[in-house]
Amino acid sequence: MKEEQDYVQDIAQIRSIMERSSKFLSLAGWAGIMAGVYALAGAYIAYAVFNFNPNQLIYDTKSASVAASLPKIVLLAVVVLILAIGTAILLSSRKASKRGEKLWNALVKRLLINMSVPLIIGGLLILIVMANGLIGWMAPFALLFYGIALYNASQFTYEEIRSLGFIQIGLGLFSAYFVEYGVLCWALGFGVAHSMYGVYMHYRYER
Repeated sequence: MKEEQDYVQDIAQIRSIMERSSKFLSLAGWAGIMAGVYALAGAYIAYAVFNFNPNQLIYDTKSASVAASLPKIVLLAVVVLILAIGTAILLSSRKASKRGEKLWNALVKRLLINMSVPLIIGGLLILIVMANGLIGWMAPFALLFYGIALYNASQFTYEEIRSLGFIQIGLGLFSAYFVEYGVLCWALGFGVAHSMYGVYMHYRYER
């Protein structure tokens, strides 16, 4: 009986070692929670302060209201992104230190490369459609390409990331058809879904 228990423990240890070598497991649940908080705050500011809530696809970028709001929206999005990335790096670095691991390694490099391709393409496409007055596509494209990036990243980290990616893709497709709900879907995807994912990951893997 004791030999069987030892055998099971050995298998579990081997599996843990293999998983650590093939998966990035230092992503902190609190990073997801804070990213969701930042996104919700950004969505509220965009909607309530900057009056950004496109209900159609095409807008005249030369109009005074659109020309005045777009730079503010872009700056707001950049601030939210910097806060989310900075928090993720800080909290994940702390988690990696506790696990006795390095935050930057070949596995993380592959993860970032697989995420960066759809993110860069999506970012450039958003700038293109924004310059051409297709303001209604901004939120759907952000959700769609971010969802694809998460799906790619799921090969190198927790499998739950794949589900989060599908949620983003689903919200992106929905908001592409119902443009008037773009900001709401953006808030649900980047805000609510991120926070719920972070809470789930924190209680499952970090407590």
